[in-house]
Amino acid sequence: MKHILLASLSALALSACAAGPDFVAPVTPPRAAAPFIGTASPAVSTAAADANWWRLYNDPVLDGLVADALAANTDIRVAVARLDKARASLRGARSDRLPQASLGGSAGYGRTADSQRLPGTAAEGESYDVGLNVSYEVDLAGRVSRSIEAARGDVRAADADADAVRVSIVAATTRAYVDAASSNERLAVAKRVVELLDKSATLTGKRVEAGRAAKLDVVRITTLRDQRAALVPAIEAERQAALFRLATLTGRTPQDLPAIATERTTTPRLDQPIPVGDGAALLARRPDIRAAEQRLAAATARIGVATADLYPHISLGGSIGSTTPDIGDLFTGGALRWLVGPLINWSLNQDATRARIAGSEADTRAALAQFDGTVLGALEETETALSTYQRELERHAALVSARDGAEAAARITRARQREGQIDFLEVLDAERTFADADADLAASDARIAGAQIDLFRSLGGGWQKPEVATAALR
Repeated sequence: MKHILLASLSALALSACAAGPDFVAPVTPPRAAAPFIGTASPAVSTAAADANWWRLYNDPVLDGLVADALAANTDIRVAVARLDKARASLRGARSDRLPQASLGGSAGYGRTADSQRLPGTAAEGESYDVGLNVSYEVDLAGRVSRSIEAARGDVRAADADADAVRVSIVAATTRAYVDAASSNERLAVAKRVVELLDKSATLTGKRVEAGRAAKLDVVRITTLRDQRAALVPAIEAERQAALFRLATLTGRTPQDLPAIATERTTTPRLDQPIPVGDGAALLARRPDIRAAEQRLAAATARIGVATADLYPHISLGGSIGSTTPDIGDLFTGGALRWLVGPLINWSLNQDATRARIAGSEADTRAALAQFDGTVLGALEETETALSTYQRELERHAALVSARDGAEAAARITRARQREGQIDFLEVLDAERTFADADADLAASDARIAGAQIDLFRSLGGGWQKPEVATAALR
């Protein structure tokens, strides 16, 4: 017994060692933490990005819809369930640190060979057995600790994945709301243009009756009116699609979407520069980057799990029980048996073990490449969103000027036509130009709102951290 205890103590002393490499956080390029290229525009600022960025629109209806989406969206519920599954796996990995116990019993009737039967016992008869087995794995090479480390990385990656889904859902909810409002605005513009062309057609008809214009003039302006009127159903369909999408994102059926969500008739606009921070803040905030880093940590730990199979697995165990031909004697002292001692299991198929180690190392290299790609992709996405937003603002300014000019030109040509100074073709051309400019401006308002949302999404904001016990990750 003394030798067994000494061997056990020696094994326990070695259990603090863990096979495989320790995880080291990957290093990102220094330039990745620098200010963004697109921060020179007055439309953005280098102030810290706002996590609850949708509140910058100062729209209580939008705030409520986002809150509903965060609480009821089905994709978020799936992500949370996957996080719960990862936590359950972590609890399972931790249980390997505890002694494992099993209780068993059996009953049967059989015959014992004469060579194995004790003198004075019957050759055939009943047999009853009950026993308790207890074992504890000595974590000699750190297999258990590395397994826990890998499971912890999986939990943190799943947690970050859930945050990434929240980022996506908040952006999609805001975009659906903005698309519905923008469609209302574009619809109003389209109907206003149709009304304007209706008036022009009426006036032209009167001029035809007075013999001051040709019938062809009425046909031409009526054709333009019908072309613009044909845009109205298409815009209405876009509006309905945005509202149906908004209902789904907030966990509702289309019939259950509150009427207040459909009432806004202007595209939401920001009255302040967008705070974007810098590259360092982006890398720390983006959930997909955090998830990639934690997957790398889990993959690194699994190298240790595979490496531990190169060393013996040592378990300390014992059993106590009773075997008797009479069920009434199971718990008597004479029928009691017990056993205690270590168990060593060492696989000699080292080639298979080293193949698993090589596979784990390959997984780790892939996880590192994925992390690097995620960092580069985040920077690309943010810079692209900044550039797109700034260029659309410039385009919008030009469209405002063009629309104002086209409107003035249309007024002048209508006045000159009434005075008989110009041909109707010039009026028709001016009306068409004004209609196109007005529609282009409304569409640009929608694109600006979309570019803002893309920028906010690329910055990684838009999730609310659920309360998680920090002890669950230790």
